[in-house]
Amino acid sequence: MTTLAGKTLFITGASRGIGLAIALRAARDGANIAIAAKSAVANPKLPGTIHSAAAAVESAGGHALALQCDIRDEAAVHAAVAATVARFGGIDILVNNASAIWLAGALDTPMKRFDLMQQVNARGSFLCAQACLPHLFKAANPHILTLAPPPSLDPKWWGAHTGYTLAKMGMSLVTLGLAAEFASRGVAINALWPRTIIATDALNMIPGIDRERCRKPAIVADAAHAILVRPASAGSGRFFIDEEVLREAGIHDFATYAVDPAQAPLRDLFLD
Repeated sequence: MTTLAGKTLFITGASRGIGLAIALRAARDGANIAIAAKSAVANPKLPGTIHSAAAAVESAGGHALALQCDIRDEAAVHAAVAATVARFGGIDILVNNASAIWLAGALDTPMKRFDLMQQVNARGSFLCAQACLPHLFKAANPHILTLAPPPSLDPKWWGAHTGYTLAKMGMSLVTLGLAAEFASRGVAINALWPRTIIATDALNMIPGIDRERCRKPAIVADAAHAILVRPASAGSGRFFIDEEVLREAGIHDFATYAVDPAQAPLRDLFLD
């Protein structure tokens, strides 16, 4: 299979950034996209809403369902999943993209921010999987793909920002656990992480990053697409890196993904 035509994707945090890029790549195949995100009203400081994303998906050739959904809210997640199934007849793919970030040490991390990261990142990914799995079991080629790094206990990642690392590695461990639990149920449960920093609005939370040395979200979207068109039987519990996935797909020139091809890209967090 080389296309996601007719497949239904439930994508969290799909109103902007990497989530929207994944949605648009699938839309070009003619996929159905449930855009599950909090942003329903335009914010001049943070462009993109579920409605603007839905319009972009439709323009790209897909079919969109805009769903205002805070993935910390169990009832809201189940309602969004039910609405997706009612509209498109099922769910083939869950993309756990929604994530909260706060890159600060323990003394500079308010507990409100700490709680937000744990609730959105690990708990939110677990909840969305829990809600989608009964429908994924019925799909022909089901996938869960989570935007999370390879698990690491390297102190350099923990000492720098324990709260965020705990939340992000929580998503990685949820991936490991669900892949092991459902190994016999035919759902491919994997994670994907960029080799380099991606130019999204999350950069506003990372002081000192030169956007010109980042890559565009399209590189992660293309890698996600390459994973999601694979047979689910090809593997589960894997932690993919975008560059490696694309090299396997025969792509070796990454200059087109660079914000500024003349500059060397910055390596992302959690990768040596």
